[in-house]
Amino acid sequence: MKDLSKVSGNSEITNIFPELPYEAWKDTYSTLHRWMQIAGKIKLELMPMQNHWWQVSLYITSAGLTTAPIPYGKNVFEIIFDFINHELVILLNNGKKVSFHLYPRSVSDFYNELMFHLSSLGLQVNIWTTPVETENRIPFEKDNEHSSYDPEYVRKFWLILIQADRIFKIFRSKFSGKTSPVNFFWGSFDLALSIYSGRPAPEYNGKVPNVSSNVIKESMSMEEYACGFWPGEGIGEPAFYAYAYPAPDGYKEYNIKPEGAYFNKTLGEFLLPYDIVRNSPDPDRAALEFLWTTYEAAAIEGNWDRKAIEYKPAFRKVKI
Repeated sequence: MKDLSKVSGNSEITNIFPELPYEAWKDTYSTLHRWMQIAGKIKLELMPMQNHWWQVSLYITSAGLTTAPIPYGKNVFEIIFDFINHELVILLNNGKKVSFHLYPRSVSDFYNELMFHLSSLGLQVNIWTTPVETENRIPFEKDNEHSSYDPEYVRKFWLILIQADRIFKIFRSKFSGKTSPVNFFWGSFDLALSIYSGRPAPEYNGKVPNVSSNVIKESMSMEEYACGFWPGEGIGEPAFYAYAYPAPDGYKEYNIKPEGAYFNKTLGEFLLPYDIVRNSPDPDRAALEFLWTTYEAAAIEGNWDRKAIEYKPAFRKVKI
């Protein structure tokens, strides 16, 4: 394995890996998931299509998560989840700005207030209001069931996303071939990165609950290695994950590091429980070992042209 840990920082802020027990915040998780789907569906409605649905994702910021600028006619606006001040902010390029507090409130209440403010700013957007990639799919405007918001656990979740985003960008820097941005996908509620071999993939014929088959087929149209961080709905704990599509023979038997990483047969993915990373003497190294060895499993067993996609810079830094 390449020694990727040498390029990671060692300042105090890079060591913030807080505990995030799933059971302690699962109700907040479910509510926040739906709030973010509302913002994400607004972006989906207005953004031009990109391959693998990259246009719909949210991005990690120094304050929370953002849609990044969304086009509206000749102008742009942005929806920001501020997890420092616990506010939802709508910002337009003409200087107009609206914000409202994030607190325990129903999905219906959140949806109505967000859509009201968009309309008041002259932004008319209609979305399909049924949530995706989750159970209990109550339309947003009717959902009075999900109404939890624990600001401390939301803050912890965001702090972990900062670290995961940083680590994925270190890993991503080792490739010159086609790679995705580090995307927060609001449907699956995970932070994700994909590395591509450059070859097309066979059409995906499997099923993902509560997701259109057309969405999945576009997402998995190219041979890829995918990795990410998932807060844990369905497995009961947060974890880093990795998979290959199509998975080559020998993939799931490959020797993966660090100790404690395993192949989950139900999901068809390698998992590294977040607590192993958090409790490691060097969390960056533990996570990067997992990413690199699971990538090697895909690239070696899948006979990828690694010279064509891996990147070794001629210099580390240069003054310009």
